[in-house]
Amino acid sequence: MSTSPSGGRHRRRIRLALPVAAAGLAAAVAATVMTSSAGAATALPAPAVEPVIDSPSPAALEKRIAGALAGDGSAGRTTEKSSLSSATVPSDTDPKIIGGTETTLSSAPWMAQLWYHDDRNTPETGDDVSFFCGGAVVAPTKILTAAHCLREDNRDYNWQAHGAVVTGTAQLPTTDSTGATDLHGGQATAVQRQWWQWGYDPVDREVGKYESDLGMLTLAVPVKATPIRMVTHGDTASYAAGTQAKLYGWGRTSSTAQDLSQTLRTATLTLRSDSTCSGVYDTAFVPGRMVCAGTQSGTDTGTTAACNGDSGGPLVVGGRIAGVVSWGVKDCVTQGYYSVFTRMSAYAGSAYRQIDDTNLSTFNGRPDGKADLFVRNSSTKTGYEKDSSGTSFGTRASWGNWGAANLILQTDLDRDGYQDLIFRVGSTGDVYWKHYVLNSARSGGSWTDTKIATGWKTRTRIIVPGDVTGDYVPDLLSVDSSGVLWTYPGKGNGTFGSRFSVRTGWNQYNSVRGHGDLTGDGRADLLARQSGTGDLYLYKGTGKTGSEAFSARIKVRSAWTGYNAFDAVGDVSGDGNADFLARTPGGTLYLYKGTGKATSEIFAPRVSVGTGFQQYDIWG
Repeated sequence: MSTSPSGGRHRRRIRLALPVAAAGLAAAVAATVMTSSAGAATALPAPAVEPVIDSPSPAALEKRIAGALAGDGSAGRTTEKSSLSSATVPSDTDPKIIGGTETTLSSAPWMAQLWYHDDRNTPETGDDVSFFCGGAVVAPTKILTAAHCLREDNRDYNWQAHGAVVTGTAQLPTTDSTGATDLHGGQATAVQRQWWQWGYDPVDREVGKYESDLGMLTLAVPVKATPIRMVTHGDTASYAAGTQAKLYGWGRTSSTAQDLSQTLRTATLTLRSDSTCSGVYDTAFVPGRMVCAGTQSGTDTGTTAACNGDSGGPLVVGGRIAGVVSWGVKDCVTQGYYSVFTRMSAYAGSAYRQIDDTNLSTFNGRPDGKADLFVRNSSTKTGYEKDSSGTSFGTRASWGNWGAANLILQTDLDRDGYQDLIFRVGSTGDVYWKHYVLNSARSGGSWTDTKIATGWKTRTRIIVPGDVTGDYVPDLLSVDSSGVLWTYPGKGNGTFGSRFSVRTGWNQYNSVRGHGDLTGDGRADLLARQSGTGDLYLYKGTGKTGSEAFSARIKVRSAWTGYNAFDAVGDVSGDGNADFLARTPGGTLYLYKGTGKATSEIFAPRVSVGTGFQQYDIWG
């Protein structure tokens, strides 16, 4: 086998990638919001349980990578015969940078390599499944990629058992004559869970339909790579014909050779109009859900296109992911055709919800994508974790005595995939962030309390709904004694930027709750119940700052007087929508599953998820 310039073994061709076919704080506030690692004046217990870090050893991950390097598989391929008319698209098409240049990691620090190798537990190699895809880090534990890299040919690839994600390097791994794997300074990380966009069906791809080709991997531990943001739901400006977009990947650089590029490459592609794309691909191209770009001259010269090995990689416009490499013509250069990408604006809402999906069961079991519940017993002051099954909450697990707190909230301020708690000490009004810090070996860690606010006794409401400002980093909100709602933009490390006010009059509400996106547009929302009338109002997040951070309120329920406690912890049912919890005076807890609608139909009919909840006085 020939030797690559880096001295590693030259890899066998890995044909994978696309489918076949077609202002600083004011002085008065500076003393109020702060960050300090000092412990709470009245100590609250560190949970007896720690996160389950279910990660193979570095050697095991490198073995998977080496297997994928030596493989000759191809994810995302269908049959050699296209179901599309030859008058519409060449009869033999294939997913696939051609026409690009080498680039450095500093230009795209969020790029990720996805390596998959399954030897099927047999001595033969003929049945091995090995392939490579690209991806992008959109949060410390989240990798955005294409669905066909996760599920194809009626097979769900088990990335937890057979995959590895490499970040922090512009070079592909190499192996030497002894079989040792060199990651070239990269970090190999195991996968904890995988998700693909609802509506994606690999069977449909067999008949030339490639909609909803979007997926996300949740990593076992957070990576150090700098995340990139996605465009927002409904963005149209980023897709104007003629817009220049940047493509990144390690895919094929020639239509006549199968080898991947050893070094990260980039190319500038021109976005085409929907009508142009439809004119080329007919019904295989779906306007509003796909975007095509590039130039294909018929030869490598004059072509700028995605090619095999680029699947799942990002198409970037204005510093945000506008598309994900999905499909194109075989060998990538057929004259008159273009590379096709999943249009991120169509799916940003559902993708965002995967970023904001942490749950407490990370500590007692493997994360399942269902939001769990933290409650405190009013008499014993014991805090409990109750894990969601999707339709009910399981046996409670004690977190010790939380009597010193008068407010507890669940969140993930650093987006590390482990649930944090925000608590306020009743005697001082100081607010702390309790979070889990991994050790240097990333195999365990310890709980740390960080003070984030001082003297907040008079704040009538504190809320951590998620990302209000549109930067993927959770923010902190509070209502002061005069009824002004303030937003403190999070920086992803427990510190906050300059606060801004979001209207007045919030003391008219006896409950303000929110955790996640209730309306499906990828922005965090709030629910507020009015005192006296019991009317429930929705405040849709806009992603803007100042008084426009939330749109005008929408009444979604009238006279909700039959409940005396509410909670919003995210997606309890696991269906991708943020949900709401309401308790009756008698102690029955009801789940209102979110529908994603910003109307009176915002919730499905209520479902009881247990009784006896009258014993709890604080809800996370």
